[in-house]
Amino acid sequence: MTESTQPRTAMESVRTALYPTGREVLTSYDPRTGEVVGSYAMMGTGELDRTVRAARSAERWWAALGFKARKRWLLDWKRHIAKRAGELVEIIREETGKPEADAVIEVLLAIENLDWAARNAGRTLRRRGLRSTWLTRNQKASVGYLPLGVVGVLGPWNNPLFTPMGSIAYAMAAGNAVVFKPHELTTGVGVWLAESWQRLAPDQPVLQVVTGDHVTGAALCRAKVDKIAYAGSEAGAREVISACAQTMTPVVVERAGKGAMVVHVDAELDDAAEAAVFGAMANAGQNPTGIQRAYVADSVYDNFLELVAAHARVLRPGADRHASYGPMVLESQIEVVRRQVRDALARGGRAVVGDLESLREPYIQPIVLAEVPEQSIAVTGEAIGPVLIVNRVANLEEAAERINATGNAIAVSVFTRDVADVDSFAEKLRVGVVTINSSTAYTSIPALPFGGVGEYGQGHSHGEHGLREFSRTLAVARKQYRAPVNLSTFERHPRHLRLAKTMFRLRHAHRP
Repeated sequence: MTESTQPRTAMESVRTALYPTGREVLTSYDPRTGEVVGSYAMMGTGELDRTVRAARSAERWWAALGFKARKRWLLDWKRHIAKRAGELVEIIREETGKPEADAVIEVLLAIENLDWAARNAGRTLRRRGLRSTWLTRNQKASVGYLPLGVVGVLGPWNNPLFTPMGSIAYAMAAGNAVVFKPHELTTGVGVWLAESWQRLAPDQPVLQVVTGDHVTGAALCRAKVDKIAYAGSEAGAREVISACAQTMTPVVVERAGKGAMVVHVDAELDDAAEAAVFGAMANAGQNPTGIQRAYVADSVYDNFLELVAAHARVLRPGADRHASYGPMVLESQIEVVRRQVRDALARGGRAVVGDLESLREPYIQPIVLAEVPEQSIAVTGEAIGPVLIVNRVANLEEAAERINATGNAIAVSVFTRDVADVDSFAEKLRVGVVTINSSTAYTSIPALPFGGVGEYGQGHSHGEHGLREFSRTLAVARKQYRAPVNLSTFERHPRHLRLAKTMFRLRHAHRP
């Protein structure tokens, strides 16, 4: 990652640019030290409405450019971000407390998604021809995808760049303008991102940021934008859906949760254990794409648990660059983890690594729990924290039943050497993503769509599905010549109907 050539004062100006004297102020803090790292204006409804109007104007220019021109703009923006990536890494570190490596990886993944969206929007969304039937062979049919208009994006605090970029990049590549409301804990990331676009196109606010708390987010939902993309907690998801329902604004929701792992009898156990610990502990367990629990075949359970414990015990949270992971960004989440661990132990779960004494604010030491009952809130609740549950199952069928019964697994990782049968097993799982012999690496594949099932997701981000998510479908049918058999008229000839009935029986009433 290239260090920025800009002076430190350039980043400091980003953090105070939206802080006019006499206004109510939103302050962000470094979770490692409690120090103030930024002050931002709390935007009111009037400012938000002006921002949306500016986005409407910019969207008309942006949509009219077409795919090729937008691709050039987005790739220029990508290069601009990459050249100043050191600044962005530092802001992410200060607002989330992440170690340098985690912040760098987040920037890398975000840029990869921007690059993919820019390069593939034209191929995915361009108008293409469709085949007609024998009844309508005189019609030339086609379908294409057009921008929605203005998209509002509500970002989370745990991955303040990578997650919202899964909506921002794809919405912009599809031809939309974006109004981005970052989480109040990580406002600086959103401000920096919007200013990076402004430097490139100062007269075209295709990407703008609005700053504030949940009240500002609710106001954006009611601002009659064309779609809202939200990532965050269950409570926040319900509030967003409710607010958007008032104006019939469609939503894309990525709700907080965590994935599960299945370890079959023939799995490479050390690889599986390493992946399970990384999936559970990376970013202090504050990844919705991570691992909450592992369901392990009975015959290899003890060996797997021993390997997991060995990998977990060497991890060390902290503020230095060599730490395994950083602090809990959202302070209240520490109490949630405490309640979940206490409940798991009270119901008969066993602490293998760590326990309630592992919660040392603002950090949580690695915690590995074994044989936790499925009714425990450690299993059923939102899983945010460096906690891994390892439970025993008799076979793959039992693992699938437990995963589906809980219903909160966004992704499932399956470790087995018999990959031939994994597809049929994957289809039994009610999740959005299934990976084989890896845990979270799939997030590095921009072409792979990401989305949950049921309450854990509405719509998709990333890939072709992500591009179409922020587009409207326009179907066109054009008559080319007079149809030999014309039934779309009150003056149709009787023989046309007789011919149509004959053709119908030949095509559909007999075995092929």
